[in-house]
Amino acid sequence: MIIRTNEQEIIFIQQHDHGFLSGEMARHFNPQLLGRTERFEDVVLAAYEHDRSWIGLDKTPIWYDAEQVPYTFMDFPLALKLAFYRIGLDEIEAMNPYASLLCSMHFASFFHLEEQQEVVGFLRKERERQKRVREQLGELPEELIHSHFRLLQFCDDLSLFVCLNKPGVSKEDEFPWYQEGFERTEPFNRDTGKPLVAEWVSEKEIRVAPFPFTVPFTTILKYKTVAKENIHKLGIDKAYHAASWLEQEITFVQ
Repeated sequence: MIIRTNEQEIIFIQQHDHGFLSGEMARHFNPQLLGRTERFEDVVLAAYEHDRSWIGLDKTPIWYDAEQVPYTFMDFPLALKLAFYRIGLDEIEAMNPYASLLCSMHFASFFHLEEQQEVVGFLRKERERQKRVREQLGELPEELIHSHFRLLQFCDDLSLFVCLNKPGVSKEDEFPWYQEGFERTEPFNRDTGKPLVAEWVSEKEIRVAPFPFTVPFTTILKYKTVAKENIHKLGIDKAYHAASWLEQEITFVQ
């Protein structure tokens, strides 16, 4: 779950809905910026489905007593999260092996230290998956794989930029992760070789510079707004499920 909070409410965004937004970004991305166009549809599918592991986990928010907020994707208990990561990656592999290769690389990139036993086991299984898929698909140019992996991570980051920020927020008040631009996007900027940068220009419009999409486009993000008062009265489960689904409209402009 992705959340934002204010004095009276908590905004909830399910990870798979964030994934839908990532897929919309990939679908409109200019494939010429990748240098090669093969397997582009597979990358788009990977972007749409990369967080399907969270579908089961996000059915009901879990309250984090220590922080007095719901758990988010950043602090969710590791062992349970890793078990669902594997389930989702298995489902993606059944849909499209190449997409699962990219998503497996994406999830494996979250972990840089292999001190915890759960992480060691997860990474071992994912390295086996990546080896299996590479053997199944035959020889794949490494530069193509890493270009697609870079695109998947950019779409994930840009979608998180949308989800973690209040619509229309000023640059100086943005969630800090992406204020200086998006890591690893330098190859997509043929003008200066610097990272791509996003900013809100209104409550419904975002500008990404230099513009990496084929055309400006409009999409939606599903979310729920739950009053803190209702959480205290009903509990997190009932309050969340009683809230209506809402849609945020976002347009990416040049």
